Amino acid sequence: MPGSSLEEEENLLGVAGTQGCLATRVALICPSCGSTHVAQVLGDNGGISYVCTACGHSWS
Repeated sequence: MPGSSLEEEENLLGVAGTQGCLATRVALICPSCGSTHVAQVLGDNGGISYVCTACGHSWS
């Protein structure tokens, strides 16, 4: 279990690489299976949620 919210964020977000000097790509990583095949969706109350298209896990 992560010891801080920063560690938890680092577990959920992974740096996928950089393009040129100006752009950095950040990929969401599924906390369940580790896949980067993640879709961003609108939640029921208008919030942002995420769904892994590899395993079906959803979180917000």
